[in-house]
Amino acid sequence: MKLERAKGTRDFPPEDKIIRNQVVEKLTRVFEKYGYSPFETPIIERFDVLAAKGGAGQESDVMKEVFKLTDQGGRKLGLRFELTLSFARYIGMNPNTKMPFKRYEIGPVFRDGPIKLGRYRQFWQCDVDVVGTKNKLADAELMLLALDCFKELGLDAYLQINNRKILKGLVEYAGIPAKKADTVMIIIDKLEKYGKTQVLKELEEKGITNEQATKLLGVMNIQGNNEAKIKSLKGMITNKIGIEGLKEIEEMLTYLPNKNIEFNPSLARGLGYYTGPIFEGFLRKSKITSSICGGGRYDQMISSLLGSKTEYPATGISFGLDVITDAMKLSKKEIKKTVTQVYVIPIGVQKKGLEIAQKLRTKGINADVDIIGRGISKNLNYANSLNIPYVIFAGENELKQKKVKLKNMQTGKEEMVGIDSVWKKVK
Repeated sequence: MKLERAKGTRDFPPEDKIIRNQVVEKLTRVFEKYGYSPFETPIIERFDVLAAKGGAGQESDVMKEVFKLTDQGGRKLGLRFELTLSFARYIGMNPNTKMPFKRYEIGPVFRDGPIKLGRYRQFWQCDVDVVGTKNKLADAELMLLALDCFKELGLDAYLQINNRKILKGLVEYAGIPAKKADTVMIIIDKLEKYGKTQVLKELEEKGITNEQATKLLGVMNIQGNNEAKIKSLKGMITNKIGIEGLKEIEEMLTYLPNKNIEFNPSLARGLGYYTGPIFEGFLRKSKITSSICGGGRYDQMISSLLGSKTEYPATGISFGLDVITDAMKLSKKEIKKTVTQVYVIPIGVQKKGLEIAQKLRTKGINADVDIIGRGISKNLNYANSLNIPYVIFAGENELKQKKVKLKNMQTGKEEMVGIDSVWKKVK
């Protein structure tokens, strides 16, 4: 049997997993700084939840990518393709949740879709959502949170923002029937990925005339700074929903810094549940062109899932752990291969070597010890291969003086250090 991974999945050796853990740690720190609490939902969901009208919608390409399952009771299930629907389902099942409810969730999701750098069939999302407010301050806060995350991760990134109401206004401006707006936006979302020719072809297949499609794409390509783009659109959009969307964008921009925020009228996001502000994050000067985060307002999804008239306004953003990790790997000059800070080499005193390692551990030092009984040369080669910063030699001569020999593996410097104080040198 030839051993292979399932297509679109990956193993993560320590050098990769260490970076991923660092990303999660930094994101979590920012999420909690903004008052979001940890949360967890199942990987498997009922298929009717995943396919709900309030969710992606049957027209979305995402639904073609759902991994479908059937349990022994004949129930149709699916692997979640995102975390937002599970969050919405939870709120629907727990209507007495204190509002506004702010949560973050980090976990794997699955899509049986095309594969490229930064895009896989099993990948992790880091979601931040708040339910229980229509105030656009909540949307703006999420974008401030995203900018803080970019800074914490050391990424040269920026946010593109738009509003679904503006897109609906532009659809009407182009003479396209309002009932086709959602379909049009799903196709428009492919503009950057597949280009103008492919988008025009798909729009034509959905009954949009070439004149309508050309007019729509033309207005989405307006140039200038944020203020100039808004001014141009104000001269074109005359319908109520489009004007409302422009006002919301203007309001949000008053809360946000001009730097690293770009208003993009063509930004659509492919999922059908978005109702207002939408946003995506992109890297500058990177081989990775996929978005590293994205989200928006979905005021009707939860009510739709419940079939309820009760309003559950919500907004959220999701960070792609895999694509961010890939970006950080590309930017790092040196990859950490182990979490070990000190490697103890006992020379004929294995029991004492273990005791020294244990002392270091009680002081918060990540310590490893030779458990095979290799010679000094092989142990040093081992420590070098993993880029372990420090090595401790513990032999009878050193221990008689209640000391050990500490070697800095980067500089090669060696010194005799007291057993009880060696941790201070490597802390």
